Amino acid sequence: MFDEVKRRKKEEDKMRQEGRMPPGQSLTLKFPVLHYGPVPSIDLATWDFRVWGEVEEEVTWTWEAFSELPRTEVQMDIHCVTRWSKFDTTWEGVSLRSLIDEGLIKLKSTASFVLQHCEHGFTTNLPIEVALSDNFLMATHFNGEPLTLDHGYPLRGVVGAIPSRRDLKDVYLWKGGKWLRGLEFMAQDRLGFWEQAGYHNEADIWKEQRLVRG
Repeated sequence: MFDEVKRRKKEEDKMRQEGRMPPGQSLTLKFPVLHYGPVPSIDLATWDFRVWGEVEEEVTWTWEAFSELPRTEVQMDIHCVTRWSKFDTTWEGVSLRSLIDEGLIKLKSTASFVLQHCEHGFTTNLPIEVALSDNFLMATHFNGEPLTLDHGYPLRGVVGAIPSRRDLKDVYLWKGGKWLRGLEFMAQDRLGFWEQAGYHNEADIWKEQRLVRG
């Protein structure tokens, strides 16, 4: 136990020195499970993924079809609003930017925001420029293994920080929804579940934008 605490503290100090630890955060060597509501029951035979809203044509993929989409792998640091941070995590899945670049999703010029729709009606919103960045992924795998059900199997949105890319906007992990089932592109912003409950709409990790302060 003492050795683990010592190792965690050493790694945490290293991340702070490298400028990778946002203010108010602490390092975890585990991967805490946090979400609102129950873990859903998933049947891949009936699972589908829908894209609609400010798009030229709505798209729906079955799990089999979604699994055939172009794949991307990205390494990111992830930061939870509950103040833990996990570094050098590797995610594999589908990049929204790649789907648009390859013409599989065609956005209207009015598309300025995207709302992630998840199981049990959970939602979370992002500006289009964040959703199309390299640090947002619709992930199926974590550190080389399929997602566990607790962490969003079979598909979750994940957004993190790429240490070499300070040009990107880094937001807290809740801005990627577990058990993702669809994307709604919007001309106007619409608050997601936690944003309606008082979480900060922008969620910038470096500005500690956790809650809306009255």
